[in-house]
Amino acid sequence: MSSNSREAILAAAKLTAQAHGYSGLNFRDLAADVGIKAASIYHHFPSKADLGAAVARRYWEDSAAYLEALLAESKDPAACLRQYPGTFRKALESGNRMCLCSFMAAEYDDLPEPVKKEIRTFTDINVTWLSKVLVAVTALSPEKSEPRARAIFAAITGAQLMARSRADVSLYDTLIESYRAAGLLPT
Repeated sequence: MSSNSREAILAAAKLTAQAHGYSGLNFRDLAADVGIKAASIYHHFPSKADLGAAVARRYWEDSAAYLEALLAESKDPAACLRQYPGTFRKALESGNRMCLCSFMAAEYDDLPEPVKKEIRTFTDINVTWLSKVLVAVTALSPEKSEPRARAIFAAITGAQLMARSRADVSLYDTLIESYRAAGLLPT
């Protein structure tokens, strides 16, 4: 099978996991979405755990690349921090989906260890990036910026969850603005 098939499987799995989590990944349904036989998926992903880990890894790799590019292109850390919630808003705009890793984190106890590892990495990437940007924006020490970075990450993922439960992107926006008003995020 070609790498194009692998990429198509990962793309379909990403959309499925954003809408239904790890438990929603089903080889038969993914194969139908991609237009291949279900058995063909096993060529690239011998198990559901392998697929889940690969899609979560790709998700955090893409997220890390986006965040680093955002910082490199802007040169204004405060502007980057203001734009950060938009990365989570995009999923809501796309069929009321959630951040793939946030959704899977809610299923954490039921995940295979390789998937758990990738989910933890996603959180670590986000918290590390936020901490680095907070140091640049607020002159906080790394030791003091990390707890705030964790609070920002938790608040934004929580806002996404609340907005998804209401199928209301404007609720997400309202919550993000309340975080800004409270001083958690810069204005």
